[in-house]
Amino acid sequence: MHPALHSFLHGKITLSAEHEALVARTFQVKSARRNEILVPKGAVAKHLYLVAKGCLRVFLLDDHGRESTRFMVFEGRMGTAFPSFIRQQPSAAAVQSLEASELLTLSYAARQVLCREVPGWETLERHALEREYIAAIERIEGFLTLPATARYEALRQQSPALVQRLPAKIIADYLGISPETLSRLKARG
Repeated sequence: MHPALHSFLHGKITLSAEHEALVARTFQVKSARRNEILVPKGAVAKHLYLVAKGCLRVFLLDDHGRESTRFMVFEGRMGTAFPSFIRQQPSAAAVQSLEASELLTLSYAARQVLCREVPGWETLERHALEREYIAAIERIEGFLTLPATARYEALRQQSPALVQRLPAKIIADYLGISPETLSRLKARG
């Protein structure tokens, strides 16, 4: 079993040897280039991605070419254009690898097998989705209630590596502020 998959599962689910082998077989290793689009807007998201190394971004693109980052997925987390993946319908969002990344992919069909065959897999997924949903709601609430300074400080406190790893344009978009505002906030220290 890939070390990133083992770490992701550790302490969350107990697998028999047979189920562990099944899980290991269902995830495929994929390398993604920096800025590679894994799921284009309008395509069906065919895979769920576990990030072993790197970072993914799920974003919306409007008719004028403006991007809006929905969320980012870092090492040890899973993500995709989830509504598209679950419904197997065209995605409103795109998924991009922001850095050269090592991913473990789980196809829609393989996920169905795991949900059906592996005791506790659905519970594992539900707990992961709950954590991601809560984080997304807290981020949205912060956008609605916190000034830009507080949003930036919260991000620096919670995810200092994100601020160092990613381009300022992506961070500003993620925080819902202009690149100029981000530049001023960074200058203040």
